[in-house]
Amino acid sequence: MVFSGHLLSLPKSRIKVTVVAVRRSHGGPVESDEDFDNRYEAFFNRKDIDGWEVRKGMNDLCGMDLIPDPKIIKAAMHACRRVNDYSLAVRFLEACKEKCGPKVGEIYPYIIQEIKPTLVELGIETPEELGYDKPELALQNVFDM
Repeated sequence: MVFSGHLLSLPKSRIKVTVVAVRRSHGGPVESDEDFDNRYEAFFNRKDIDGWEVRKGMNDLCGMDLIPDPKIIKAAMHACRRVNDYSLAVRFLEACKEKCGPKVGEIYPYIIQEIKPTLVELGIETPEELGYDKPELALQNVFDM
């Protein structure tokens, strides 16, 4: 900003400062959990979805502070099959497991229980069935020998 010398030469008592509180939010309608789930389910159920859009949707879900509902995961698995990307399906299941955090023992088995029929129908194995839950080159601990 450029200030003229006239403003700077005014006594401080003549300069008025106005502070306006601004709330930094979108101010739009709040989406319910059910509407959110339905929106993502419809997104992944689109017949014309391509690989980039599937990845974009999954990346958006992974960036949110939530664990996707099983119906969203099922729709995502169908989308992976439509674009013929088996590895993306398995990696998304891994990401969903990581999103469970410290409650992985409670939440992840429920998710697998709910989506297992879809996985069987599509021929997709879980990361555990593929052995991805164990290190590939794990050696026996020398202190346990």
